[in-house]
Amino acid sequence: MDYIKEYRKFVTSYYFAEGLRITAGVTLPAVILSYFGRIDIGLVMSLGAICVSASDIPGPIIHRVNGMMASVLIIFFVAATTGLVSTQPLSLGILIAAFCFLFSMIGVYGNRVNAIGLAALLVMVLGIHHQAHTVAQVFDYAFSIVAGGTWYMMLSLALFSFRPYRIVQQALGESIIAIGQYLRTRSSFYSKDVDYDAVYREVMEEQVSVQLKQALVRDLLFKSRYILKESTTVGRTLLMTFTESVDLFEKTTTSFYTYETLHQQFDNTDILNRFEKLIKHIADELEEIGLAVQSGRRSRNPHILQEQIKLLQEDYTKFVEKHRTPESFEGLIALRKILQGIEDIGVRLYTLHHYSGYDEKKAGEYKLTGDHSYFVTPTDLDWRLLRDNLTLRSNTFRHALRVSIATSAGYILSQFLTLGHSYWILLTIIVILKPAYSLSRERNYQRFLGTLLGALIGIALLWIFQDRTLLFVMMLVLMIGSYSFMRTRYLISVVLMTPFILILFYLLDSSQFSQVVQDRLIDTGIGSVIAFVATFLLVPSWEKEQLLGYMQESLTDAIHYYKKVTAYFTNESVSELEYKLSRKNAFVALANLSGAFSRMLLEPKGKQQNSTA
Repeated sequence: MDYIKEYRKFVTSYYFAEGLRITAGVTLPAVILSYFGRIDIGLVMSLGAICVSASDIPGPIIHRVNGMMASVLIIFFVAATTGLVSTQPLSLGILIAAFCFLFSMIGVYGNRVNAIGLAALLVMVLGIHHQAHTVAQVFDYAFSIVAGGTWYMMLSLALFSFRPYRIVQQALGESIIAIGQYLRTRSSFYSKDVDYDAVYREVMEEQVSVQLKQALVRDLLFKSRYILKESTTVGRTLLMTFTESVDLFEKTTTSFYTYETLHQQFDNTDILNRFEKLIKHIADELEEIGLAVQSGRRSRNPHILQEQIKLLQEDYTKFVEKHRTPESFEGLIALRKILQGIEDIGVRLYTLHHYSGYDEKKAGEYKLTGDHSYFVTPTDLDWRLLRDNLTLRSNTFRHALRVSIATSAGYILSQFLTLGHSYWILLTIIVILKPAYSLSRERNYQRFLGTLLGALIGIALLWIFQDRTLLFVMMLVLMIGSYSFMRTRYLISVVLMTPFILILFYLLDSSQFSQVVQDRLIDTGIGSVIAFVATFLLVPSWEKEQLLGYMQESLTDAIHYYKKVTAYFTNESVSELEYKLSRKNAFVALANLSGAFSRMLLEPKGKQQNSTA
């Protein structure tokens, strides 16, 4: 592994910037108000900032603004309602069940609305321990939550206004890096003794990853007016870079061959090894271009790749003269097609290198397609969508039921325990339970293991270091790391989150530290067990039930795509927009099918359907 490259990917990524932003947004209210002797208000404001940050997911700026404003209003309502019934166990239990169902159910409207629902559940759970004795105290608490959420929203928007193109560059760069990783996985087909099933499985996962990242870039580009302005050099260049990267990805995904035949015919030569090394070099080049786009600098075109392609062309010609036989004819044709694909990709890499320079003179010559709205999914908050999903046939409805029943069970159990932070049981259940069994199982394992390892790290740090200033600095570093990995590597995020929580409680009240560690471990364990049982027993949803629908959709879109391709080559009337739209739909449908199949393979064997076929 190239650790320097991995470090560059991390520090220039959106997720590291998000970690810095959330850490600043969460800590500053508490730090500033502590100087004025109001650490209590500061901590509540920090809680509001945490909740609103959960809804600040990548996307067009107008969607981020609307999402955060909705979060601020909703968390005020939830905080006030929870505070009013917090002293009445029965009413609080009913409220928990109702809120968990409602705010899980609204996930049917997409990731952003689902994130808003998560923010509401976070403020509900974290506000349970806040015992307000008067209505005035309840609303003081709720307004402090709103103040913290509003502060975070203003911080996030202010940072965006300084560098409005930054998030697009980071998302676009990450999508290009993902294409490079996809190609690197594909290169394994040329290795001797390759495990075809394992590589095909990895290829499916990488393909899903690329499609998800490209979908985000589409939203950022085609739903942002400031980017679509033709007079903007940066905006036009980013659009052209994305278009070129999509065309390149299409070239790689439409070139599968019978690799078994190639190995049977040519394993006794070094030609397949040469192809493997060249494809890995292309992957390296794509990752370098992605890093350059992600960091906002011009990439360097070393020209070595072009020389290697030319050298392989010459060696291939000699190879054909030496190994041309009736038995090897099919394999030689396949190698010729692969080499032609590599030549085409080499040209596209040169173009991507050029685009990374944001040439103002050339930008005006770029030809852009005007019908961008066709390539993005419109945001529709029609209430009928929610109504139509109020059935057990809906995965979202099943998930909402599981969350509601599991949290109710966790709350009832917490009433019989004498733990000081029993709300961690509910928090664990909420963050672990996902609509898909495989995702919930993975989250469960990562949450429990991460908490255990993180607790050991936290105890070690507090045993070694006594200086409170140093501990505060370490807590900030751990927070940045935890929030940076929250959306990408949850296990690492939890490993870093647990020690920063322990350090925080130690700084607030060191006399209760050992009790906090005990509560954290026990509550996480209880929440994990409840989540596991709920995932497996409470109206479970298995991927095999959805697989047929994904297959039908993928076949329909693929047929439509190939009809457009056929029409193009037979000189029939087909516009570039029709072709690219059919290509996008076919690739998205294939990614959905691949994702569903990958998730099914992680489910219990008895719940899989013909997975060995």
